[in-house]
Amino acid sequence: VGMMKICFKLNKPLQCLIKVYMLHGHPPSLNNHNRIPLFVATLLCYCLIWVANVTIIVTIIMDRNLHEPMYIFICNLCINALFVTAGFYPKFLIDLLSSAHVISKAGCLFQGYVIHGFLGADYSILLLMAFDRYVAICRPLVYHSIMTRQRVSVLSFLAWFIPLKLIAIGSITTSNERLCGSHIPKIYCINYLVNRIACAPSIAAVAVPAFNYTFFVCQLLAIVWSYVHIIKTCTHSKENRVKFMKTCLPHIICLIIFFGSLFSIGQCEEFMAIEFLIVPPLSNPLIYGLKLTKIRNRLLQTFGLNLK
Repeated sequence: VGMMKICFKLNKPLQCLIKVYMLHGHPPSLNNHNRIPLFVATLLCYCLIWVANVTIIVTIIMDRNLHEPMYIFICNLCINALFVTAGFYPKFLIDLLSSAHVISKAGCLFQGYVIHGFLGADYSILLLMAFDRYVAICRPLVYHSIMTRQRVSVLSFLAWFIPLKLIAIGSITTSNERLCGSHIPKIYCINYLVNRIACAPSIAAVAVPAFNYTFFVCQLLAIVWSYVHIIKTCTHSKENRVKFMKTCLPHIICLIIFFGSLFSIGQCEEFMAIEFLIVPPLSNPLIYGLKLTKIRNRLLQTFGLNLK
């Protein structure tokens, strides 16, 4: 009913039904009494995400001592967090103040691309971080010959380019689907939800996501393989155990948080479904800023605090 009212206001009901979707993930308890407090809390969370990630990014860029592979990958991880939050939070904040939670077809596809792209890039960057720690701990003698500045630059570029290209193919496939519905059962758009309302999913709409999922599962297996070998190596050396606790433990914590938050996409409804858009972007810079000594010391120096 709400969808039809909006369409008739635009005097183009049929075109509207095709080009505008309703987001149904907002809880029924959302009303005029709690809109403003929830809006303020969400805006505060969004600001904290930006401040935390920008702080880590600027710290790594400005300090030449942090121009090492591990910190460059952390910088990429923080940039990726800003990328996805910029594609979600502004629209979400607008919806909190509105009674009609609608999104255009172009906006839906763009938001789906940003969210999928964030997840894909995060996978790739976490894989690079696991590989970096594997070489540093398991093959320390050849670390500097393997993780050269040129190679790190190429790997960082591929960590963004390959996932975003794969997701772009998936988004193009989704945009060509003929849809028989306009209801998205969450507060954001992802390609999977749009494909569910397709009249008859094409072969490409099934094959492309299947290939993408296979690619990312292989990345996950590579991450697990890397850390299994790292842990095995650390059991034979006290020095490696110390290095593991100082540099690998933050990565593992962030990995657990990231993959744990992914369950919110399919398992949770309403606001819990955005856990993966809140927890990793906010927790990653805090964990790396507090646990990694070089970043922590640099931050303490920046804010004029006594390192002792």
